[in-house]
Amino acid sequence: MDPDTEPLAAWDTITALAARFDASDAEQGLRPEESHLLQVLKIGEEFGEAAQAVIGAKGTNPRKGRSHSWDDVHDEVCDVVITGLVALARMRPDAASYFTGQLALKAAKFLPAAVSPPPQRGEGPLPQ
Repeated sequence: MDPDTEPLAAWDTITALAARFDASDAEQGLRPEESHLLQVLKIGEEFGEAAQAVIGAKGTNPRKGRSHSWDDVHDEVCDVVITGLVALARMRPDAASYFTGQLALKAAKFLPAAVSPPPQRGEGPLPQ
């Protein structure tokens, strides 16, 4: 994949998932507010699965031992992120730009110099 178009393709997939889930919920007679609520609760469910995977990877449940790998944890964290992005896309038609703005705001608190993107190849001080 081209790294310059990959984020856009990811948002296309997120938007398609959001539209699919919206259509499914509408078929079941759910109002958008109910769909949004359920999607946010789904984030909690996915987080629980990620937490369970961490406990399994660490082997801290004496009854189950090491029931998960760190790859399982990575998979579950991806599920949390995807579910969160789909939730945002279901609630906001401008989800991608809203997310980008929120990311910049949050990053500025911890990475004040990182508010603007790094120079691209062929620009600025990076070697050619």
